Amino acid sequence: MNFLPRKAFVFSFLLLLGLIAPEITFAQNQRIIKAKVNYNEPAQTMEGFGASDAWTCQFAGLWPEAEKNKMADLLFSTQTDQEGNPQGIGLNFWRFAIGGGSAEQGQASGIKDEWRRQASFLALNKTYNEEAMPGQVWFMNAAKARGVKHFIGFVNSPHVNFTRNQKAFSSDGKCNLDFSKADAFTQDLAKTIQILKKKTGVELDYLSPINEPQWKWNEGNQEGCPYTNREISVLIKKLSATLNQEQLKTKIQIAESGQLNYLTNHPDTAKSKQIDYFFNPNSPGYLGNLKNLDRSISGHSYFTTSPEQKAIAIRNLVKDEVAKYDQLRFWMSEYCVLGDSLLKGEGRDLGMTTALFIAKLIHHDLTYANASSWQWWLAVSTGDYKDGLVYIDKSKTNGKVYDSKTLWALGNYSRFIPPGSVRVNMSVSNDQDFYISAYLKNNKLITVAVNNSEEAIHLELSGINQKQKSLSVYTTAEVSNLKRSVVNAEQLNLPPKSVTTIIANK
Repeated sequence: MNFLPRKAFVFSFLLLLGLIAPEITFAQNQRIIKAKVNYNEPAQTMEGFGASDAWTCQFAGLWPEAEKNKMADLLFSTQTDQEGNPQGIGLNFWRFAIGGGSAEQGQASGIKDEWRRQASFLALNKTYNEEAMPGQVWFMNAAKARGVKHFIGFVNSPHVNFTRNQKAFSSDGKCNLDFSKADAFTQDLAKTIQILKKKTGVELDYLSPINEPQWKWNEGNQEGCPYTNREISVLIKKLSATLNQEQLKTKIQIAESGQLNYLTNHPDTAKSKQIDYFFNPNSPGYLGNLKNLDRSISGHSYFTTSPEQKAIAIRNLVKDEVAKYDQLRFWMSEYCVLGDSLLKGEGRDLGMTTALFIAKLIHHDLTYANASSWQWWLAVSTGDYKDGLVYIDKSKTNGKVYDSKTLWALGNYSRFIPPGSVRVNMSVSNDQDFYISAYLKNNKLITVAVNNSEEAIHLELSGINQKQKSLSVYTTAEVSNLKRSVVNAEQLNLPPKSVTTIIANK
């Protein structure tokens, strides 16, 4: 359990009880921050926010209707209660894990934890079982029913039928795909897309066939496959040809770099500088001319979150490199807390410590790296780890469902920043432990402020109509989950240790 400093907790508790109003008049020594929206400095156009069904949803999707619907509502719902408080965080991207067949292998897979083995429609005997992934299919249908618009199929390892060692992880830290079977692998991916469309009515918008190719994936803790840039280029060209042959609309998305500097200037030249390698027409691995390659490149924010100035520099470089290529977009396509100098991955945290860390990271990825999409790792987790949005008991059949503050803090972005919003730059008078970003859509300004300090803050927001008396404000803090309030434009007051979304007219 996380304990806020007494002042922060008391403020938040009184706010929840209604004993003080959000528009409380602060003392003269109250911290005041002035933020200006610079409409003449537009940045990226936002596409959305998402998470993956990996590992847990294969079992959680088999739970009783009430419990699994609660999970789905928390992740996807755009409904509100009678007071206007959101019932879920409205994700609009959903990542479907296309497994490598380790689940069917069981203990022989070499992956000890069965919750980390993944199923596949393709069986070991080379036939197809369209009923092999019912839990994941349930969540895909639940996402669709709640309005999710974009679906991504992602692959951690080729199916074991196509690997060198018949395992879903590498034996020697080198690429485990048997390239003599690469065409069969791409045909299996096309068949998977067709089966999913048959079962859900959804033809995947994107297919990501490579995941964190820089790692060796030789420990057998989970499915994974290393690739060099050259190997990726060869595979993607084969996959492109197969998708064209099958007349599928699905776009290929690359390259899920294990950390952001592999996109730019990491010294491992065989696996780095991926933006240039895949999108520079003079590169031997150029893929930008493939009509079904999405004009985006993705990376993961792992191991690049501190120290602060280094984290910012890495993201600025990603932005600058992406900007060299016409209409190229950057996705931050996976993150959870694995470990940082400020926060360790071990230990489940349902409170504000991790939530504030993630809200700040989202801010940095959006404002420095110009990410147009931001996607979390495990939507549902059973572990004693900071890797989930929703947590459940580790049971294949039933149990309790637990929401987290990290879920709701992500919701401060995902629930209110619609696709097509344009991020606009801001200037801030005092940004110590304070992070703010703004997004414009249809004359509405959506502002997300992260107050990581122990002080309440009065925000003077320049660039909106100051005569407005009905700004919608949604606050996530120790005692509130996207709690809605309505305030005047001059009464923007942010609790300590909180994430706040403000919706105003321009």
